[in-house]
Amino acid sequence: MTALTAADAADLFRAPPHRHLDVGAGEVALRTVGSGPDVLFVHGWPVSGATFRLLLPHLVDHLTCHVIDLPSAGSSRFDDATPLSVDQHIATVRRVVDQLELDEVAVVGHDSGGLIARHALAGDPRLRAMGLIDTEQPQGLSFRFKLFLAGRHLPGFGAALGWSVGRPRVRRNALVLGGAFVDDSLLDGEFDEFFLRPLHEDPLRLRAALRVLRTFDERHVRALAGLHERTTVPVQLVWGEQDAFFPLGWAREMATTFPDGRLAVIPGAGLFSHEERPAEVAQALLPVLAGRS
Repeated sequence: MTALTAADAADLFRAPPHRHLDVGAGEVALRTVGSGPDVLFVHGWPVSGATFRLLLPHLVDHLTCHVIDLPSAGSSRFDDATPLSVDQHIATVRRVVDQLELDEVAVVGHDSGGLIARHALAGDPRLRAMGLIDTEQPQGLSFRFKLFLAGRHLPGFGAALGWSVGRPRVRRNALVLGGAFVDDSLLDGEFDEFFLRPLHEDPLRLRAALRVLRTFDERHVRALAGLHERTTVPVQLVWGEQDAFFPLGWAREMATTFPDGRLAVIPGAGLFSHEERPAEVAQALLPVLAGRS
């Protein structure tokens, strides 16, 4: 029987983190649970480490899971003067591995967390394996992704985003978060509690999320092909079959750009496949993360 239930895992992110790590640009919140080989979990935008809460019960009997909240998200510490950007997040992930003093670590990244993890650790001798869940692809940005990014520099975008994510009907719109899940009702409940409500209710968090979003640049995506060539460890890609943001066809091609890459497709799941189908995603990840390839 697993040592951690789904309710326990959710409560882990309602409680204070186990520790904070000063990374020179804010403080990362860290929660560590489980036993076995070390794995670092890197979340995407605009969520936090709590996005892995449903995955953890399937992993903690086999792996030591280090789950972080990057500055701007979750229980991290930051203010309006904290340098926040995609490049800063990349440097932060390296500093976390340094501070944890991990000689050997696997990394799991979802969405932009997968992009950040690749930039941070590709070619690092400490990296032993990688799991990538529904993340950026070297072919470029899909139309849906470009459509979402298009308004980020417009006046009033932040206020509109904060307003829309706080309204269940509006956030289901395709121009907001509609299609992120196959079952749009999953935008409510814990997803709302952990990720959307803070953006709606906390101006500091909203400003921080927007600062990070505005630094996203296609150069980060163009660099991925070269990073993949340098990533010689086993890489497991896991994709929601109905991901509207990162096309499955591109994911099939991306798997071949790694020296040791493979792809698992999760039926009935979208961008947040690890939240919709956590057991299936864990089953796909475990052999690589635990070194049983």
